[in-house]
Amino acid sequence: MRYKNLFFDFDDTLWDTQSNNKECLEEVYTDYHFDRYYASFEAFYNYYMPHNLNLWAQYRNHRIDRQTLIVERFRHVLLPAGITDAESALKLNSDFLKRTTRKTVLIPGTLQLLEYLRPSYKMHILSNGFREVQLKKLEHSGLSPFFRGLILSEDAGIQKPHKAIFNFALKNTNSRRSETLMIGDCWESDIAGARCSGIAQLWFNPRNLPPAEGFMPTYTVRSLTDIMDIL
Repeated sequence: MRYKNLFFDFDDTLWDTQSNNKECLEEVYTDYHFDRYYASFEAFYNYYMPHNLNLWAQYRNHRIDRQTLIVERFRHVLLPAGITDAESALKLNSDFLKRTTRKTVLIPGTLQLLEYLRPSYKMHILSNGFREVQLKKLEHSGLSPFFRGLILSEDAGIQKPHKAIFNFALKNTNSRRSETLMIGDCWESDIAGARCSGIAQLWFNPRNLPPAEGFMPTYTVRSLTDIMDIL
């Protein structure tokens, strides 16, 4: 195979963000007694999650900065309690992020795939996540030994899907564009972004979603272990 370097997205590609974050949010709901303001945890979760996803989309496209994201996602859930100050939102965000670093649920097939790939490829994480949590999540979940580096949007000064972060990653890992494959679950950030940067793409698509734009990725798989039939 012509690829020598693999860029992996981390959240929801290897680390089960949905499961881990939901568990943390349930802890927050209980410990902060949010049952006084919400009918159930599901009501709390359904109030938080769409707002959070919208903020992340704005962050990816440089419509808001990091500080706005981390304040507004939790100020939103504090509103029913009559709390509107940024300080309270930041404290809740900090507590939530600390909890996430201790969670270790992985996407099924992660360890099997990485063990298979390690002898043949140079592997790197390419993530929009925050520095203070991504490294700890990698370490606590046992994934650090598989990767030569962690490349973050904070280091590049720009988020996926923008071409500049892929160029930054290529330069900082001494990788040739033609010998690199981007592996990720997010169509916009990982797949469309890599394509616009001239990097081959492998779309991890467990829900069998249709492509969102008028092109087909280089590869598409529904499970991580299916990648072993490609690489």
